[in-house]
Amino acid sequence: MDSVTRLPIQRITAEGRIKTEDAVVRELPLTIFLNGKELITLLCSPSALDALAAGYLFSEGIIKNRDEIGEIAVDAGGGMVRVSATRDIEPDAWSLSKPIITSAGKKRSLLNTAGFTGQSLIESGVTISAGETMALVNEFQRRSDVFQATGGVHSAALCDTREIIVFADDIGRHNAIDKVLGHCLLQGIAADDRIVVTSGRIPSEILLKAARARVPIIISVSAPTDLGVKLADSLGITVIGFARGDRMNVYTHAERVT
Repeated sequence: MDSVTRLPIQRITAEGRIKTEDAVVRELPLTIFLNGKELITLLCSPSALDALAAGYLFSEGIIKNRDEIGEIAVDAGGGMVRVSATRDIEPDAWSLSKPIITSAGKKRSLLNTAGFTGQSLIESGVTISAGETMALVNEFQRRSDVFQATGGVHSAALCDTREIIVFADDIGRHNAIDKVLGHCLLQGIAADDRIVVTSGRIPSEILLKAARARVPIIISVSAPTDLGVKLADSLGITVIGFARGDRMNVYTHAERVT
């Protein structure tokens, strides 16, 4: 299913009004089933749905590794992904009962920050220079054809200090991160000693997704939140925000930025 469609519009400018068409990003309600039980419905872009499902399960702590996924069956037309796990997982067992509204405006189970209490620091010898950071961000901002066509998606990428390794975009910044992590999980690509770049903010739930993948550095062209920064500091993750043009803000563990 194509991520972009064209719709008739009326374009109004100082010179007047014309009838034309505009490229608009598609939106798909996608329901994830785990071992035959309905888990969650995500509003997403209709691409890389297997990676989205796998990444969501991993980044939320429902599964721990690739070995726990048996089969993924995608029905994009029906808006469903069915995941079979290699062990019994009760959908309610991994979450707390109290729902929250996330910074993306989604009602979902409370992210289990308690699972990171006493977590060992993410220790990594990887460093990145200011010049390498800007080169990655510049390449990242040019990468999404869907954004260039519509302006309607967020992007995320897994990188080393020289190049982008995995790239994804989606109408939701959480989904874009999950697609990247899911692709890594399904393809056996290690995220430790690597870098995540995102177009969206870095609130606590995005930070925890990166932490579960043992990512030591996360870079955004946007801003972090205070809780995201506090969690990054305690977990040993370097947070770089407002990486635009020739400047950036380093919020935590600045020793990794040379």
